[in-house]
Amino acid sequence: MIGSECKRQSGFHNDQAATEIQDQRQPVAPTHEPKRQDFHFDLPPELIAQQPPLRRGDSRLLTLDGPTGEFHDRWFAELPDLLRAGDLLVFNDTRVIPARLRGHKASGGRFELLVERLLDERRALVHLRVSKPPRESSLLWFDAGFSATVLGRHNDLFEIRMESDQPLLALLEQHGQIPLPPYIARPPTATDRERYQTVYARQPGAVAAPTAGLHFDQRLLDRIAATGAAQTFITLHVGAGTFQPLRVDRISEHVMHAERIEIGAEVGERVRAARADGGRVIAVGTTAVRALETVADDAGIPQPWRGETRIFIHPGYRFRCVDALITNFHLPESTLLMLVAAFAGQTAILNAYRHAVEQRYRFFSYGDAMFLTRRSDP
Repeated sequence: MIGSECKRQSGFHNDQAATEIQDQRQPVAPTHEPKRQDFHFDLPPELIAQQPPLRRGDSRLLTLDGPTGEFHDRWFAELPDLLRAGDLLVFNDTRVIPARLRGHKASGGRFELLVERLLDERRALVHLRVSKPPRESSLLWFDAGFSATVLGRHNDLFEIRMESDQPLLALLEQHGQIPLPPYIARPPTATDRERYQTVYARQPGAVAAPTAGLHFDQRLLDRIAATGAAQTFITLHVGAGTFQPLRVDRISEHVMHAERIEIGAEVGERVRAARADGGRVIAVGTTAVRALETVADDAGIPQPWRGETRIFIHPGYRFRCVDALITNFHLPESTLLMLVAAFAGQTAILNAYRHAVEQRYRFFSYGDAMFLTRRSDP
């Protein structure tokens, strides 16, 4: 079973317990502390994919062997050839919500609102793009005809309550806009409602897609099942913070944004079974990596839990759970590029990225993908 059905039947550890687990996962200090600039690469703007491929899976796949640094050009449709019986693929079943709304303040000034997190049926934490921040208790009027009250401010986020008989999620589904990433320089279309969403999305709450999963359609999932590889699901609701650049040179000084995760007991059971069969744990996307590594115990088995993660994986981190990773290409100097550098090796990753640029791979959310195996621990 997947999604909420699994979670309802599983016990969860509380936030404090998972925070203690997560604290043990922070990277050890390397001999030479990497700087933000160490993760730079030159990317021609025309390689940033502005549209999805015609069909899911019509993408290229660059494979990178972490222990050797060797890479090869393939196609995503060849992914089943890289799998074997006993492997376990871990997918993120979060669902992107149409999180962007526009309107005006009571004073008349225009605003653009992006939901960061749903708190309950009426309340949310949101980003507001506005000339002058609204005051507490002031009203926001949306172009669709409903309003919200500003309840307060939490750093860069505002807490609002919808003043409507309809739940917030229903209002977003009816009137909201899919929040495409900032590097896609066009307005969203009706096609994006379907393509900026995985085919297995179940749990609404993300404002950005777990993009490695966008390559999969049901036919490919069936082919993967035929190899004898198993599948399971975690939930990590991707926040807008995933696009925030690092503003410090020393990466150890960066503070990660918080994201909500849910992991049911079935996940740990599947990981334990894969290990017993000699299989690999293959994370579909960096979100699956972050969720699994947040709650893996000393034996590498994820524990059931619901709460937040702020885990920052960068070179020096020792992985406990994940053996291989399917991921898209990431922004220069980003935390996700640092994660894959920790996973497959910084030099190997940057060499592979340079090759991808030379070979005209498509980058970022609607772009091509990589299949990485974990480098040997130093």
